[in-house]
Amino acid sequence: MTLFDHGRHIHTKKFAPLPDRMRPRSFSEFIGQRHLLAEDRVLRRSIEAGSLPSCILWGPPGTGKTTLSRIMAASTQSYCEEVSAVTAGVVDLRRIISEARDRQGMFQQSTVLFVDEIHRFNKAQQDVILPHVENGTFTLIGATTENPSFEVIAPLLSRCRVFKLESLGYDDLEAVINKALTDLDRGLGLLQVSLESQALEILINMSNGDARIALNVLEMATVALPRDHAFVVTSDTIIDAMQCSTPFYDKSGDAHYDTISAFIKSIRGSSPDGALYWLAKMINAGEDPLFIARRLVISASEDIGMARPEALSVAMAAQQAVHFLGMPEARIPLAEATVYLSAAPKSNSAYLGLESALSDVRDRPNEPVPLHLRNAATDLMSDMDYGKGYKYDHEYEGHFSGQQYLPPSVQDQRYYIPTDEGDESIVKDRLTNLWGEKS
Repeated sequence: MTLFDHGRHIHTKKFAPLPDRMRPRSFSEFIGQRHLLAEDRVLRRSIEAGSLPSCILWGPPGTGKTTLSRIMAASTQSYCEEVSAVTAGVVDLRRIISEARDRQGMFQQSTVLFVDEIHRFNKAQQDVILPHVENGTFTLIGATTENPSFEVIAPLLSRCRVFKLESLGYDDLEAVINKALTDLDRGLGLLQVSLESQALEILINMSNGDARIALNVLEMATVALPRDHAFVVTSDTIIDAMQCSTPFYDKSGDAHYDTISAFIKSIRGSSPDGALYWLAKMINAGEDPLFIARRLVISASEDIGMARPEALSVAMAAQQAVHFLGMPEARIPLAEATVYLSAAPKSNSAYLGLESALSDVRDRPNEPVPLHLRNAATDLMSDMDYGKGYKYDHEYEGHFSGQQYLPPSVQDQRYYIPTDEGDESIVKDRLTNLWGEKS
């Protein structure tokens, strides 16, 4: 370390943000992720035994991915090389590979390559490190907030263990905050600051399981306080410092798809409360309201269907209202349509019928249209018996002829099977009266 490096280290240690100063330095200081790091867990035992697997740490922000990677490297006496996938290029990776080889040869020391935001590595960058992960030039630890199944190439993913980190719970965040308040060396202990119980609860709830947010807000709430005597941070101060809760929601990432999935499943499960909650989460995160409206239209067709055909009209009206109004007023028709669809009777019979018919169309031999159903547009077609034997239904009692409309190979198939739900029960009764057991 040069003199300048030493000076920079001292400056950083003194003026670094509170979350960086309070980073745990060992497993004993690490808070949370007990499903991975409890003393009886395989990962913890493996690391403490000096065996560190290449792995990907996948989880929300502020759950300790970077900190854990440093502890893992230190526990195995490995040299830790940290890069960000945002700034590191192929040239940087080749340098790291060369230095890792030299370190192995000269000092018999292993290298851990920690790649922050590994989901931002392109395929070429991942291909560069792949063979060196495989032959043990270094141990790879990647950190990502995105599902690695979609972002990491399969050959690299197959050579890594994936460990899922969870958002910190209430008790974990409370422990993190209290440790920062009492730590005399790295924390706020010398300031003699304490939190009102309500302020602590607000800080934890608004941090959304993110320790980094909690500590940043705590530091901001205390930095302007007078230093001549002990002070208590109030809930108003925390709210002023936080301004608003920061949602973990990426409109192109996992949270986007997970939340819309929960939204649709709540509608399908006839839970207006659940659907409104997930709708609120999407609106609060700034989700495109037309995206939500499109999903309502799909749900009206797929999940409500023939049990309440008017649901599609309601969903389409909501889509038009959203387009016409824009936010924030558009949230109101979205909420109305959400409640309507959630409370409506459910039937996916039309959807299932189409899927069944598509299966037959794909898997069975190509069937020509029966002659009696073809339109005889010319004399030649008439001579070839196009339309011969067709029964014009309006000429029959009840406007129903009962003729066959399917090709011979599938004439006994039944694709649409009506349910007894909502308005579809009326449809079922009518079809049963017309077709008998065939319906």
